[in-house]
Amino acid sequence: MTGFDYRQAFSRNIGWVTPEEQAILQSKRIAIAGLGGVGGSHLLTLTRLGIGAFNVADFDKFELPNFNRQAGATVSHLGRPKTDVLAEMAQDINPGLQIQKFPLGVTADNLSEFFTGVDLYVDALDFFAFEAREMVFAYCAEHAIPAVTAAPLGMGTALLNFLPGKMTFEQYFQLSGKSETDKILHFLLGLSPAMLQRGYLMDRTAVDLIHHKGPSTPMACELCAGVVGAQVLKILLKRGKVLAAPWGMQFDAYCNKMIKTWRPRGNGNPIQRLGVYMARQQFMSMLSDQ
Repeated sequence: MTGFDYRQAFSRNIGWVTPEEQAILQSKRIAIAGLGGVGGSHLLTLTRLGIGAFNVADFDKFELPNFNRQAGATVSHLGRPKTDVLAEMAQDINPGLQIQKFPLGVTADNLSEFFTGVDLYVDALDFFAFEAREMVFAYCAEHAIPAVTAAPLGMGTALLNFLPGKMTFEQYFQLSGKSETDKILHFLLGLSPAMLQRGYLMDRTAVDLIHHKGPSTPMACELCAGVVGAQVLKILLKRGKVLAAPWGMQFDAYCNKMIKTWRPRGNGNPIQRLGVYMARQQFMSMLSDQ
């Protein structure tokens, strides 16, 4: 830690935050589940914001298909656990950072420990990790922990905040008891009611929902980290208006559009139900063509 000084390292944050607010950020602990596409960018962005402590979870190691979008994906990191790599990168920014690693991911066995002392949760789980995501968000709702999710979609991001006393994740997405296919469609349409990204998908064969595969971009991941950083700042410092589900926001840099979304009753909204129905029909049509 020779030569490192927290106040000097993050002094350029001052102005957008006060010195007192920066001290508050240093005192906070954030949990991040998933250190892949968006999780690594979240961790590094929030570290540069001056957050002082993290609980991070991921069971995966870096592989070549990660290179187009993941913050820790480099040749020197191939085969290494994501929790180890990202913790080292974050502590290279702030040597005084406190990081508790969960290299087995978030499980029912470590869920309580994962959230011990946590002030806010940032969701970065794989899109298809429904069991883990439902479990984590249910814990947040039960224990009044604010939760932020920003999905990387196309070349943009779609934001949803789930705040204590407001609509919960399950109330919004309504995934409980649904089939795998319906969970995929409900989650996608719930994250992105406006679906701004669908108009510029150039090769539809790259989307294979059955085998949990889809295209991604680094632009989307970095936009997610920026949007989440702003939400984290506002929530932890109790500053400014924070959109809470069923309100959301989608920004698409390719389309040059930003839309604020509102879906009362979440996926139970008639517009959402129609969207899910149409998506299911399209999905079944794609399967019959394969």
